[in-house]
Amino acid sequence: MDASDAALYATLLKEAPAGIALFDTGLRCRRVNDALAAMLGVSAADLTGRRPGEVLAEETAAAFAAALGAVLADDRPITDAELAVGGRILSCSWIPARGGAQQDAKGAAAKDKGKGKARPPKQAAWDDKPVGVVLTALDVTERRRAEEVIRRKEQRYRSLVEASSQVVWVAAADGAAIDDAPEWREITGQTPDDYAGGGWLAVVHPEDRPRIEEIWSEAVAGDRVFETGYRIRTRSGAYRHFDVRAVPIWQGDRVIEWVGANTDVTGQKEAEEMRGRLTEQLSAAALRTARLQQATSMLAEALTVAQVVQVITEVGRSAIGADYSAVALLDDDKLRLSIVTPAPPGGGEPAADQARPVRDDIRVSDQTVMSVAVREGRPFLAQSPTDLRLQLGGDEAELFTQHAEERAWVGLPLLAAGAPIGALRFSFKRPREITEEEKVFLEALAGQCALAVERALLFEREHKTAEELQLSLLPSDLPQLPGMVLAARYNPATRHVQVGGDWYDVFRLPDDRLAVAVGDVMGKGVRAAAGMGRVRNALRALALNDPRPAAVLSGLDRLFSATEDEEQFTTVAYAVIDPETGRGAFSNAGHPPPLLISPDADARVSTREPGTPLGWPSQRQQTSFSIETGNTVVFYSDGLVENRRRGVDAGLEELATVATDAPPEVVGDPERLVDFLVDRMLAGYEQVDDVTVLALHVPPKSP
Repeated sequence: MDASDAALYATLLKEAPAGIALFDTGLRCRRVNDALAAMLGVSAADLTGRRPGEVLAEETAAAFAAALGAVLADDRPITDAELAVGGRILSCSWIPARGGAQQDAKGAAAKDKGKGKARPPKQAAWDDKPVGVVLTALDVTERRRAEEVIRRKEQRYRSLVEASSQVVWVAAADGAAIDDAPEWREITGQTPDDYAGGGWLAVVHPEDRPRIEEIWSEAVAGDRVFETGYRIRTRSGAYRHFDVRAVPIWQGDRVIEWVGANTDVTGQKEAEEMRGRLTEQLSAAALRTARLQQATSMLAEALTVAQVVQVITEVGRSAIGADYSAVALLDDDKLRLSIVTPAPPGGGEPAADQARPVRDDIRVSDQTVMSVAVREGRPFLAQSPTDLRLQLGGDEAELFTQHAEERAWVGLPLLAAGAPIGALRFSFKRPREITEEEKVFLEALAGQCALAVERALLFEREHKTAEELQLSLLPSDLPQLPGMVLAARYNPATRHVQVGGDWYDVFRLPDDRLAVAVGDVMGKGVRAAAGMGRVRNALRALALNDPRPAAVLSGLDRLFSATEDEEQFTTVAYAVIDPETGRGAFSNAGHPPPLLISPDADARVSTREPGTPLGWPSQRQQTSFSIETGNTVVFYSDGLVENRRRGVDAGLEELATVATDAPPEVVGDPERLVDFLVDRMLAGYEQVDDVTVLALHVPPKSP
């Protein structure tokens, strides 16, 4: 080896970052650089001239010996063999070395030249047997560790994707599909060509696709995260719900591709829809329960059948969304149903959808919704016009539909003690399926309606009886007198409230004087009317025997103590008047004081002690009075001055003020005066009690 080759060789051994060593056929190390010695954890001097087993650890020495032996025996190199040494990883290559054979070839050439034989130049000839082994080694510890970290991250990522049922896809920077997505195609059934042509967008639901394409285009154009949800057509042709999130992958300041992950959320969506349906059903059930409780409360206050129908109409429509409703009652012969018109809230005309139906008289034998419900004693349901015709039969169904736009019907019998008394009917403008829960609600509503109707029928019969009894006890007309004008009004609280015990009476005594009485018997209905009749008749009998007011009231006290209940509360104001002179006597048993009206002074109520109600122990007092010419005396019941918002004292003051403000022409006409007082005193108040007013006016004498 010449000087330059030696220098190159020395430099290579000393400066090369790779480990280099030369071993002879006896496995002894002939040359080794410091880099390899450092990798093996020994010094170059310790390793030179020795076998690996003499210096290296047993496991490392065995690996060296095996590799050296294999190369020498097989005359083939071993490359990139990884060897673990002291916690480091070495990538080793073992290469057979040939050197002696080449030297022999050069000597032979020189000899031939000395003998004068010229040999053509040829490549150096190598002996077939290796003279040693060259070892090169690289420390790849850090690279292997980095590769292991990457490998583990990839494994974690794959495991995470598989565990979360996500399907990953990759798109180019412009959003076009690039890499194949076998997992995605397994779900959608797309071929590789299909996916390459249309990508994941090709299987998006047609209704979702315009929206998704717009969002995807905006995300790609703005390099923003793409996150949304859509429906995907699967291999079977059905659609499933997927959520997607795609992010741009940046290289420097530009996006080079997109990576997206799709997650099947069909189960979650179905669970949410199920929860929504259950919530709606629970809400509807709670609403129906509340409506039924409301109906029970409202029906308890409904006194008449019309009021009951109004309540049922409102509750039924708000609870199940019915467009029309009707209630019909059976006649006494149980052969016909008569439609009941609901009472309009607050009075006035019925609403358009509460107007009287096409037919308000239906035979039980007819093929109608309510007739069938009454005949069979069970709910009748028709979900569509076709269903109605199938159940009722052909044209009969068309004949008895009450509104042209009806498309579904419900008929329910009204049963009292197991026997039908009528029917309840709801109808809808669209085909409608009645659920089992709604059916249960409607049957409960029909049961409440039947009880309320039965109670209302009893009330109406009692009300009619009491009203007839009361009217029969009031004077049909008032006496006509030359020197006195009389006028009276009786206003029941409302049209449908039970009649009360208010009454008045005016009659002639044998001596031509006038007996005037106004009273009030506590209570309502037949009992109050009967009590009123007993008091009125007893007063007339006592007045004919001894007309003095104190004597008559004392006699009524004795009668009450002997015949009436202790809790009965009755008041009476009684006067005897000479119509020629206007003079008279007056006694009061707990009744509101009379009102005195004069054209020359303010109106006033009497301030005398009213006394106690009938039957209460007291010494009855009698007061003399005189009605002057042009003056008026007004007797009245407490319903004129007292209500829920106005006490008696305030009412008396207001009555005097109203009378004072009455125009002269009203004061001089008792008929107009009683109407004026009633209208003004009740204006702005709800009338909760009967009102009785009796006016006696002494007109000025003619010239």
